[in-house]
Amino acid sequence: MTETVRTHLRVRASELVGRNWLNTGGKSLDLESLRGKIVLLDFWTFCCINCLHVLDELRPLEQQYSDVLVTVGVHSPKFEHEADPVALAAAVERYEIRHPVLDDPELDTWKAYTARAWPTLVVIDPEGYIVAHLSGEGHADGLAVLIPELIAEHEAKGTLHRGDGPYVAPEPTSGTLRFPGKALFLPAGRGDATAEAGSWLVTDTGHHRLVELSTDFATVLATYGSGEKGHADGDASSARFNEPQGLVLLPEAIAAETGYDVVIADSVNHRLRGLSLAHGTVRTLAGNGVQRLLEMGPARVNEEGAAYGARLEADPLAVSLSSPWDVTWSGKLNAVVVAMAGVHQIFSFEPASGAVKIIAGNGLEGLLDGPAAESWFAQSSGLAEDADGNIWVADSETSALRKLVIDDAGSITVESAVGKGLFDFGFRDGPAAEARLQHPLGVTVLPDGSVAIADTYNGAVRRYDPATGTVSTLARGLSEPSDVIVDHTQVAGAEPLLVVVEANKHQLVYVPIPKEAQQVDEGAAQTHRPKSPVAPGPLELTVRFTAPTGQKLDDRWGDPTQLKISSTPPELLVSGGGTSVGLLRTLELSSDVPEGVLHITARAAACDGPEDADGEIPDHAACHLYQQDWGIPVLLQPDGDTELVLDLRGMD
Repeated sequence: MTETVRTHLRVRASELVGRNWLNTGGKSLDLESLRGKIVLLDFWTFCCINCLHVLDELRPLEQQYSDVLVTVGVHSPKFEHEADPVALAAAVERYEIRHPVLDDPELDTWKAYTARAWPTLVVIDPEGYIVAHLSGEGHADGLAVLIPELIAEHEAKGTLHRGDGPYVAPEPTSGTLRFPGKALFLPAGRGDATAEAGSWLVTDTGHHRLVELSTDFATVLATYGSGEKGHADGDASSARFNEPQGLVLLPEAIAAETGYDVVIADSVNHRLRGLSLAHGTVRTLAGNGVQRLLEMGPARVNEEGAAYGARLEADPLAVSLSSPWDVTWSGKLNAVVVAMAGVHQIFSFEPASGAVKIIAGNGLEGLLDGPAAESWFAQSSGLAEDADGNIWVADSETSALRKLVIDDAGSITVESAVGKGLFDFGFRDGPAAEARLQHPLGVTVLPDGSVAIADTYNGAVRRYDPATGTVSTLARGLSEPSDVIVDHTQVAGAEPLLVVVEANKHQLVYVPIPKEAQQVDEGAAQTHRPKSPVAPGPLELTVRFTAPTGQKLDDRWGDPTQLKISSTPPELLVSGGGTSVGLLRTLELSSDVPEGVLHITARAAACDGPEDADGEIPDHAACHLYQQDWGIPVLLQPDGDTELVLDLRGMD
């Protein structure tokens, strides 16, 4: 996140440089053409859940200040696939981005603005000077204060120009389905009464609804949801979803008890929804619609671990969730397991009691195995249960295949089968330790116990065999496959098939499982964002934060700021790791480690004014938790930097 810090120094904004522009009707933009407008640069990449949150946060501001504010999305890709202009154009359409987008595949503009995290926001005033740097999400309230200040200042100076911005809408490309997310097989008797061979329920994500298809994938048997973005319970024609994703069919006994058959991960609504197939009705099961952040109050510094295995709220409708992306049934837990992508954790939901619990992940973004409460995940997006009751996880941002090993007592340990870390990816088969995926979103368990993976950004279906510890390729040439499911409609003796949700072709397709899989080696890669040169020894870390106008740091329980620091490999940090208050820290870096990644989480709590008569924050004040996670790749060299300055919320 970032702050609004105004100083006497005026820094001229760097020019916008890239390969191409989208949403401008074919025109190229530069800062001179935007002079007189408040320009908000949004550095994003379409794999990043936090970036998607920011897109939604900015929409009301873009609408309210449409005559003076121009948002420019600077797409600076993390993964190789995201540098594909066709994939970027699809993402711009998929996420309904209604502002100009600069395609920045070589990170030229990213580097010019010294961005260090996705998302990063930079505010440029009507005269072309930088006035704010913001990292992460949650800055809408601060921008809602800053923008009117800039309007008043530049109207008085005569430097503000009102009028339409440069956005030009592209032509839509989808058909019956629009960027479908996940699919679920409904056996005969559970879905449409005419579907004797069963049917397929699909989250028609881009149309904000569910569609039931026959096994030919062409005949529409039913739709659930009006197709209008929003949140509303009710019958099939009036219910509303907002980019629904994962689906799970409950066991018949549980469905009979609860009155609904399917649990839906309603991602942008931050809710779990329930669908009764017999009645075509939708209800909200869990989630209050407010995106989950870490807890405020006296426990905010040391809250990790406190909630594991415990019910988060007595009322499931009072729980805050964050971008639930997939769901599956766990027989061992007797609960729905939820990939809570927005907070990098795994939750559970118990239909019988309504209990919502955290079962794995401490909220830090990365790849770390071990006891569930200490593990790290990174935007987990696909789940599947195997015959032993363990849960396989497609952990997208680490390009990893993970597993929740659940013992008979319900205790969970996290293991990784494939994947190395946040910045490592590729397309390589072979031994699992050397194999690489690229942002997988879906996973399913095959009849022989091996695991099929929707390797989304490689356009492939991959296979991991636990028996041999190897990875192979079952199919390739797909267009962003977002889910993969074993076909349950095969007749005895038929060759096995997979059903793949091909998101960017807006369709479901059958894919045969070959008797002999391919062996592909197109190499391993790392995200090509620049590594920061730093010197071994002391490194002075400063995270800048300034509360927005009208807010005050919440010091009712001591220092309201916090740093949490670790490294990959752990040997990189000689000292300075761990969690403590304050936004300044001296780190000691090893001279024996040539390179690595610093994992830095910064938090600051602030509350709205006015203060009471004693200068204190009143109990009823609205409070805000600002947080950003950075993964800073560093290269150790003698002449490297001895200082590292990051913006949580910084103003120039």
